[in-house]
Amino acid sequence: MDWSQVEVAVPHASRVATPIPGVHMAGFRYDGTDPVDISMVAHPAVTLLFDLGVHRWSVEDGAGTPGPGDVAIGLLPDDVRLTGSDPGECLQVRLSPVLAARILDTSALVGTVAGLDDVLGPAAGQLSADLRDAGSWDERFDLMFRFLAGRLDGRRTVDPEVAYVWQQIHLRHGRSGVHALAEETGWSRQRLWSRFRAQVGLSPKQAARLVRFDHAARLLALGSSPAEAAARAGYADQPHLTREVRSIVGTTPVDIATKPWLAIDQEAWPTLMRQAADGPPETPRLTAPGRAMLGRAAPRVRC
Repeated sequence: MDWSQVEVAVPHASRVATPIPGVHMAGFRYDGTDPVDISMVAHPAVTLLFDLGVHRWSVEDGAGTPGPGDVAIGLLPDDVRLTGSDPGECLQVRLSPVLAARILDTSALVGTVAGLDDVLGPAAGQLSADLRDAGSWDERFDLMFRFLAGRLDGRRTVDPEVAYVWQQIHLRHGRSGVHALAEETGWSRQRLWSRFRAQVGLSPKQAARLVRFDHAARLLALGSSPAEAAARAGYADQPHLTREVRSIVGTTPVDIATKPWLAIDQEAWPTLMRQAADGPPETPRLTAPGRAMLGRAAPRVRC
């Protein structure tokens, strides 16, 4: 695949009517003549993929079974690939697991690929058609944000404690102790594991592992050596990072550093790449739900 023929579009905050915390999206157009073959590597988000081209692409699951290019990809997918033989376009939407638990018509997706109609219901078909008919990427982004915002009203809720723990795992790049997080929420460790797994699909420890891997992968893409990435991402040493990379994506840190999809990520997901380079953003210290002052509502936390 000729990655120099990939064009990337991202939303501009000034042109989006209803931005939603916990949502990232990017549009991709491929005009090359080489076949499309893209590995969908694990990252700490549930992905909605909309195939918008005239020539449709396919998504192959971990068993190599091809299916339509309009899919939802859960956390920790097993060797999912996007393939095609012609130019095309697609919209990729990344939802934080907490937001996905509120928006999607299914329990948490982990290690699986599902059709968009399975997770968005009958509205998926019309949404895909509207996105294909839109005249620009800005119009597509706005349609998508409005659609997602409309699904937040009156739908299932996520425990504030679960949302808080996910936020802290994300902000701390996965370097979070489960016992400490449980104490911050006022829950027992067992209750936190049970509720978090039921709503996010992973245990807090698995979520932290995935977030830390994602941080290390982005550091590698930004030019850090495996030893430096291991140290900055909180691994015991470089061999520890190597074992984790092999376990999650079946390759090596050196191989990840040269993957073209991570170079594209710098255009498609600039905020995420900046966070990897600069460390967690400076944010006011949040009060955990279990520590909220008596008589005052627990704070709302971002997804």
